[in-house]
Amino acid sequence: MDGDVPRRSRVVLMAGMPGAGKTTLAKALVAAGFTRLCPDEEMFRRYGRYGVDFPRGQFRVREAPVLEDVAGELRGLVEAGDDVVVDHGFWTPEERAEWQALVVGAGGVPTLVYLPVPHEVRWSRISERNQLADVDANSIEFSEQDLLRFATRFHPPTEDEPHVVYDERPEALLAQLRYGLPSAQEDGQ
Repeated sequence: MDGDVPRRSRVVLMAGMPGAGKTTLAKALVAAGFTRLCPDEEMFRRYGRYGVDFPRGQFRVREAPVLEDVAGELRGLVEAGDDVVVDHGFWTPEERAEWQALVVGAGGVPTLVYLPVPHEVRWSRISERNQLADVDANSIEFSEQDLLRFATRFHPPTEDEPHVVYDERPEALLAQLRYGLPSAQEDGQ
């Protein structure tokens, strides 16, 4: 044995509203070797279009088993030593803590990345994306009223939750991930 300690899987969990740039960031991380898991794509594959193929009020009910399956896939990837980005918004501290614990329990190192983007920018992006809702799993169609309502349920990370604030420069985030982050929860504490 050469004394090298095996590198633990890096897992990026994102906290951000729709239109914040989560999928764009996730795809940049994929280009750097991360595996991307996207619950929205699995929702689209299983159930079709939100508000068209299944009623609008059923999203969270249908999402629950999808998230369970994605969590199982994440656990397996981390145990295999893969780096992973979960392309999901993680709106509450409780949800973020649950997924971070899953990553640590599987032997990985979670990093929470917060994507703070003003409403006007998010709504502009979503307005464009709405045109693709019939064919793109990452383009769930909803109104500006929906986005405003979602904002009342979103809880940004506070100083009590170690996190990195994303500045829309994937290369800077990748450098931090490569060389370690003071906010990466090495031991799950």
